[in-house]
Amino acid sequence: MARIAFIGLGNMGGGMAANLAKNGHDVRAFDLSDEALARAKDAGCLPAESAAAACAEAEAVVTMLPAGRHVEEVYAGAVFDTVPANAILMDCSTIDVETARRVAADAAARGLTLVDAPVSGGIAAANAGTLTFMVGGSDEAFRRAEPFLADMGKAVIHAGASGAGQGAKICNNMLLGATMIATCEAFVLAEKLGLDLSRFYDIASVSSGQSWSMTSYCPVPGVGPETPADRDWQGGFAAALMLKDLRLAMEAASGVSADTPMGARAAELYQRFSDEGGAGRDFSGIINMLGLSPRD
Repeated sequence: MARIAFIGLGNMGGGMAANLAKNGHDVRAFDLSDEALARAKDAGCLPAESAAAACAEAEAVVTMLPAGRHVEEVYAGAVFDTVPANAILMDCSTIDVETARRVAADAAARGLTLVDAPVSGGIAAANAGTLTFMVGGSDEAFRRAEPFLADMGKAVIHAGASGAGQGAKICNNMLLGATMIATCEAFVLAEKLGLDLSRFYDIASVSSGQSWSMTSYCPVPGVGPETPADRDWQGGFAAALMLKDLRLAMEAASGVSADTPMGARAAELYQRFSDEGGAGRDFSGIINMLGLSPRD
């Protein structure tokens, strides 16, 4: 097993680091939060005093950070100057494509290998080790990163060259954001038309309107499999994070002159939902803003 530096132990990173430790790796973990470090220690990781200390003698580095500026700061300020030349670097944060490419180029200029490997699946999948990784980098870089990513997920897919992982992630989440809104609208309309929502689910889930947002993540409490909707729309994937991803998608679309009217409208609606107090709730909670009747 390998010595792995893991930097960024938030809601997603904490579960990911724990799964690496569970799979027998020597995980040296760092986060600015003492509480996060304590949880990592309880999960079998060894807390490090700094990001640089975590990277010393590491065979692999995994970062899970909030935004592109944090990724650039950590790699330029801690990782690049301390990690061994033969280490494989994996940034699993969700950031803009251009920053991902720039950090990978900076790594290459120093003789280091870095992949962008954002994830899909949310907190539950991070804890269960069932994430999907979308990986950008060379064939050789992917080959080296894949075994480590596989210890944290159920699917590791090579999306293409550097930045392709981030591109795949934001396209996927733009699709998810727009699909969830359409799903919520359909359930609200069905309710107002007097349909029983469980029966509507039974019909739509095996008809042409079926989608992951409906059958795996139904936004209506008590309908379909258990989802955050059954927990008052708590947990899962926060609306603020969906809004972040939609903004990244809109930024990328602007950069390549792509027409994304549905993505743009989804971003506007999630902005409104967040402004009205929904930022910390699961993104499927937007169904309440769209008019679902209060549940008993």
